[in-house]
Amino acid sequence: MKEIRNFINGEYVASSRTFDKCSPLTGEVIAKVHEANREQVNAAVAAARAALDGPWGRMTVAERVDKLYALADGINRRFEEFLAAECADTGKPRSLASHIDIPRGAANFKIFADVVKNVPTEFFEMSTPDGKGAINYGYRAPVGVVGVICPWNLPLLLMTWKVGPALACGDTVVIKPSEETPQTAALLGEVMNEVGIPPGVYNVVHGFGPDSAGEFVTTHPDVDAITFTGETRTGEAIMKAAAKGARPVSMEMGGKNAAMVFADCDFDAAIEGTLRSAFVNSGQVCLGTERVYVERPIFERFVAELKKQIEGWKIGVPEDAGTQLGPLISKEHQDKVLSYYRLAVEEGAKVVTGGGVPDMGAQYAGGSWIQPTIWTGLSDDARVMKEEIFGPCCHIMPFDSEEEVVAKANDNVYGLACAIWTRDVSRAHRVAQRMKVGISWVNSWFLRDLRTPFGGSKQSGIGREGGVHSLEFYTELKNVCIKL
Repeated sequence: MKEIRNFINGEYVASSRTFDKCSPLTGEVIAKVHEANREQVNAAVAAARAALDGPWGRMTVAERVDKLYALADGINRRFEEFLAAECADTGKPRSLASHIDIPRGAANFKIFADVVKNVPTEFFEMSTPDGKGAINYGYRAPVGVVGVICPWNLPLLLMTWKVGPALACGDTVVIKPSEETPQTAALLGEVMNEVGIPPGVYNVVHGFGPDSAGEFVTTHPDVDAITFTGETRTGEAIMKAAAKGARPVSMEMGGKNAAMVFADCDFDAAIEGTLRSAFVNSGQVCLGTERVYVERPIFERFVAELKKQIEGWKIGVPEDAGTQLGPLISKEHQDKVLSYYRLAVEEGAKVVTGGGVPDMGAQYAGGSWIQPTIWTGLSDDARVMKEEIFGPCCHIMPFDSEEEVVAKANDNVYGLACAIWTRDVSRAHRVAQRMKVGISWVNSWFLRDLRTPFGGSKQSGIGREGGVHSLEFYTELKNVCIKL
């Protein structure tokens, strides 16, 4: 049986207690994961502090940049290992993970290395009463030891989205991966050692939330900042922990994202984009679309075509090149999504397609499989229209005017993203800027320039990351004033 250990101060460390990592495909145990105790988390934080004050903290920006480039190259050299680990943990198709998860996970190190080596700071001259003057200049210092709490839907990509800028800025990290997806975070420790990242810079502690590694990291007084991606309820608990010591947080939390499809859209592009936004990664994408609003003249046609297209998608195992949909992450999450499938019917939804569990045969009967599902007929105040489901599903509702659809799309406690499908450029600008979300896509979805700000509004998050915006969290901007 494979064992996944904690990575502390450059070494893999066992613990006295383990938990099972089960395959989403079969439900069978595929690994034993060592759960970090409080003493091991303390050791990880101490190692991170020592590295910050030691060789890592003494490196120049140019030296750190070289290390991050080497890290990215190291991941790519071991691409197949990372791909196998990611697919084993998540069950997602290899075609998806090989195109997005692993390459983007590696690229994040180079992207933020380039940002840091090119970012300017301020310089001001000022007059003084004696006429000699003074100069002021700004410089960025690492924020310190960063606690990184990671999600399970895009494990490597979203972990390096945080670790990349943290290391580029000179910080050190203590990572708590999701208990559902521990493998790639652990594997990255080997690459850290291979390329000469000093011990203690990168630490991984496995476990759960309350009374486990997650709580031990977020409540630790020597963790200087906390970054988190996950559900809003967990984010609120982390914020309470971070309040002690007034530590900064960066949080990307839940979403109940809307798509607005106007009658003048490129119909085929809107169908293709909505298929991806609602169903890719089995709907387990924070930016995914669960509410689709379609202008009435094309409503029936849109529903029929989306139904036809999704019923043609293949549900299968990662190794099959034709697989488009894998299982959900776990039986627990399958139970949650199925409870919403039942709730939708109870609330009066018409099931256009799906609504249950596919027959995957005896070999995969224990897996967390689910059918992609489309509904119509719900009211705006239905729970299925308000609460994040995080599965391969969407509800489609007609609308009659721009004012109406903007109001409906904004009527939610979340505000992460939206998609707008229209050929009218004026409308595109107008609607996008009225949306109470962090990012509005027009005639696209999941198209990301990583130099731009990313984050949520309302209960979808706090802070912005991406490009130079990441530096606002991972560094402290300081000022030096010199009297001449």
